[in-house]
Amino acid sequence: MIQALIGAVLIGVSLGIFGSGGSILTVPVLLYLAKMPANIAIASSLLIVAFISLFGGLLSARKKIVSWRHVWLFGVPGMVGAYGGAWLGATVDTRIQLLVFVVLMAIAAVMMWRGRQTTKAASEVKVFRVIIDGLVVGAITGFVGVGGGFLIVPALVLLGGLPMILAIGTSLMIIALKSFVGFAKYYSVLTEQGLTFDWGVIGMITVAGIVGSFAGAWISARLPREKLQKAFAVFLMIMAVVVLSQSVL
Repeated sequence: MIQALIGAVLIGVSLGIFGSGGSILTVPVLLYLAKMPANIAIASSLLIVAFISLFGGLLSARKKIVSWRHVWLFGVPGMVGAYGGAWLGATVDTRIQLLVFVVLMAIAAVMMWRGRQTTKAASEVKVFRVIIDGLVVGAITGFVGVGGGFLIVPALVLLGGLPMILAIGTSLMIIALKSFVGFAKYYSVLTEQGLTFDWGVIGMITVAGIVGSFAGAWISARLPREKLQKAFAVFLMIMAVVVLSQSVL
């Protein structure tokens, strides 16, 4: 349990430093450190990510760096997609879910290694594409239990016309909305199958993640962010190989 809590702090630290990407570590922490079954780990990850993101999103809202228009424009389709993704995820072999998860980890690692290439907002909001993107990212969220901030932030900039600082704060609220919906669907399906959730572990890891996010913000202000981001990208790729070898193959 101590190892799981340390892992949760690292999740929060990475979110505090980079604003996205950290929640993708939640499933491995629950799977290998908290020793949860894969389907329970994926579902529990959604609830943990939802609470941590909501906390960060509320702080961003207080600083007035959340675009509520974009929260609903992207978030409502995202909730629909998350519900469908969770429904599908609860019916397939968990190895398929984890294989998709490995692919997403590799994509996140590459994106973090390259850094954010696009910081210039679009000149207009591409509403239809924002809605479609929300559906797709929401479905991914529900299916594999990740927040998807590394996909949402570029979409809000390129399609939603938001500057980067607003995109990061807005993405946290979107992640919270769709993660809560995805968890609700998993909960109804898995409890019907007689499976139970470890609420104590979920609560402790959530709190540890929130505490870690404060530490991450402190570290981000004092250490070179680019080098930290590249180191985290390497760590994500290593974790992708571990999940692939231990739980998929």
